[in-house]
Amino acid sequence: MIACVGAFRLRGVTAPNLTDPLSTATEFRVTTSSPLFRSFFMAGFECSTHRNMSRRRLDMIAATHHDMLAYEDYSQLAEHGIRTARDGVRWHLVETSPGTYDWSSVVPMIRAAERAGCQVIWDLCHYGWPDDLDVFAPAFVDRFARYAAAFARLHREETGRAPIVCPVNEISFLAFAGGDMERCSPHATGRGMDLKRNLVRAAVAGTRAVRDAVPGTRCAAIDPVINIVPRHDGEAEAVRLHNLSQWQAWDMLAGREEPALGGTEDTLDIVGINYYWNNQWLHHAEPLSVFDSARFKPFREIIKGAAERYAARDLFIAETSIEGWPRPAWLRYVTEEALAAMEMGVRLHGICLYPVISHIGWDEDRYCPNGLFELQPKGGRREVYRPLAEELVRLNALVHDRAAAPMRSAAR
Repeated sequence: MIACVGAFRLRGVTAPNLTDPLSTATEFRVTTSSPLFRSFFMAGFECSTHRNMSRRRLDMIAATHHDMLAYEDYSQLAEHGIRTARDGVRWHLVETSPGTYDWSSVVPMIRAAERAGCQVIWDLCHYGWPDDLDVFAPAFVDRFARYAAAFARLHREETGRAPIVCPVNEISFLAFAGGDMERCSPHATGRGMDLKRNLVRAAVAGTRAVRDAVPGTRCAAIDPVINIVPRHDGEAEAVRLHNLSQWQAWDMLAGREEPALGGTEDTLDIVGINYYWNNQWLHHAEPLSVFDSARFKPFREIIKGAAERYAARDLFIAETSIEGWPRPAWLRYVTEEALAAMEMGVRLHGICLYPVISHIGWDEDRYCPNGLFELQPKGGRREVYRPLAEELVRLNALVHDRAAAPMRSAAR
């Protein structure tokens, strides 16, 4: 969910598990002995492939020329201290017929990342799938699992390593936008929960498939975190349920809700939280200002809440951005809140600038200036939005300083 899409408003959700998240948290096995990511700051390449409101297929990797400039893009990230990226496999281009995979759109990108020394988290389903598939059908789950396993094997063949993947990106948001509001594939209304359940089934099956195919594969489950505030006491209960519903897809993957979908605590691995400037709002009204101290919840508290609910798991901020001139100030705010959460004991592995390339909107020909890089390259390189780049230098130094402080204290 990118900033120009709008705020995350769930409708047609069932009542989620209302028990205390701390009492339902089950011990989870963590085996990470080295840093999860190669850099604290990461970059996300917009890779949506759904059909938009007018039913036109999007390919945001091609629209931003990232498919043609993958090596240059990955290399340019390193100039800003970014050595980990989120990127996408375009399933509709890969599976040309059931069980037949054409990796020609993927292999050059994997090789470009390897050559540039960039670690990539690969989204396997970023809102889009082959046209012949019914996303509500059992066949969707089976086809997705086979495709996911085939990608994991390809990645190992190309790199010699197990991949990090996000099997199904933003299950909750896709269920809302595509299952209830007709804003993207599959353009349905009143079927948000049906869609959410089958996407969870697919993510569970895909997670098992990649782990079976390539042991050691890590899987990220990524969704928005939100905070809605009631306008008056009469809305309090509805808003409480709305806020709790943000955890539903993660809880399903962990087997805490509707375990018949196949989820288990072991299925839920890395938790990625997406947070934009408009992820807090007044019920049925406008986004909340960060200066509204009475109603705006500090982001550190939202981070801490996610960490406590999914205890002992690796956590990262998988998407964040804002449009226009506030970009540096917004990243500074998110970083300071992330560091504050880490000082409270949260094991947070990084922040992903998403999207890293400014782009044209999904449903309108409007330029969305929300990236570190501008859309049109010059001489094979992206133009850099200098105020954000300069802020990133300062924030990288701040993160390094905070990380070094315990070592300095121990040396005294």
